[in-house]
Amino acid sequence: MMRAWGGAWALLLFFCHVAAGADVEIVRPGAGKSGIDISGITTDGASGAEFLQTLENNLVRSGVFVVARGRSSAIVVEGAYRDTGDRTEARGAVRNVSTGHGYFTRTYRGAGGDARTLAKTLADDIVEAVTGQVGIATTRIALIGSVRGIKNLFLCDADGGNFVQVTRDAAVALAPSWFPDAQRLVYTSFHRGYPDVYQIDLRKNARTRIAKFPGLNVSGAISPDSREMAVILSRDGNPELYVMNLETRTLRRLTRTPHAVEASPSWSPDGRQIVFVSDRPGRPHLYITDANGKQVRRLTYQGAENVAPDWGSNGLIAYSSRREGRYRLFTIDPATGQKNRITDEAGDFEEPSWAPNGRHIVCSRRVGYRSEIFIIDTEGDPPVRLAPREGDWYSPVWSQRKKGDRQ
Repeated sequence: MMRAWGGAWALLLFFCHVAAGADVEIVRPGAGKSGIDISGITTDGASGAEFLQTLENNLVRSGVFVVARGRSSAIVVEGAYRDTGDRTEARGAVRNVSTGHGYFTRTYRGAGGDARTLAKTLADDIVEAVTGQVGIATTRIALIGSVRGIKNLFLCDADGGNFVQVTRDAAVALAPSWFPDAQRLVYTSFHRGYPDVYQIDLRKNARTRIAKFPGLNVSGAISPDSREMAVILSRDGNPELYVMNLETRTLRRLTRTPHAVEASPSWSPDGRQIVFVSDRPGRPHLYITDANGKQVRRLTYQGAENVAPDWGSNGLIAYSSRREGRYRLFTIDPATGQKNRITDEAGDFEEPSWAPNGRHIVCSRRVGYRSEIFIIDTEGDPPVRLAPREGDWYSPVWSQRKKGDRQ
């Protein structure tokens, strides 16, 4: 039970000591897919097979394509990939053979060993051109790995590749959160013996402590304009929700609940509201506040616990709800209160984070004493486990991406 509240919430508890209608609990059927033929791409060089496999894997994982050949494919990709050892180049021409419409013809260049990068960029461009939706192949996932009892921050690509360790501290790491630029993130660390919020700039490989007030500094969440951070602080005695200006470090307090604990803030896409967890009714439930803290309303009522909210670009909030002793992922429309259950497989599904396409969710899945990372397709494709590794894995967070972005 404690783990499902999220690492930061468990930390708060450690240090601190039916009005809505029935849920609509349905799992959405799989969406229709378009056939896509990539057999028209020729390759030259040692990494040609890697390029084609990466392209195919990410097109399939997008959920909108079935990779096929010949007449069954409405979309055809032609071109060439070349690896000279010190550089790579790929050319892709995408068209609809049914309508005769040509989507684009582009050339991609990279250094030696960039086969995966070029393939993922082409995959995202195809998804965006054909569907109008943002692709996710070039995005990354930050997560916490507990290896031999030590928790550190890691990164991987959206398909589980390029797994890298970011921190190497003999200290607990918790609750990562991305900046919108996908080049910086914040997380909670006991690096100096007590919980503070740190910022990591991946481009500069630099770490800065940005919230170091007396008491708890946990659960930092960056605003859509990158100017502010919602954060849980106990500087005034009780864990409360604050907003910090990242330039001036000034604080704005949003909650005053001396007999309750707040946790897990997440910003709305427009930056005007924040969803968070509070146990003011006796058990943890979701609440929404204006960014100025003037209006607060309770969002969830069903479920023994409702925790770990993430407000997606689609306007829906994903969260983990404890029902009949098991944690399931739900989405809720904050405007209407409409809820959908999106997982029903064995195990406990926790800590959801939306992909920037508003369709996929990354989460942790716990079975027994083992926690792994899974990708959930809210439109019905089977869950996908990221590459299994030694240890336990928690708190995955998907980086952001907008149309036309190339990370």
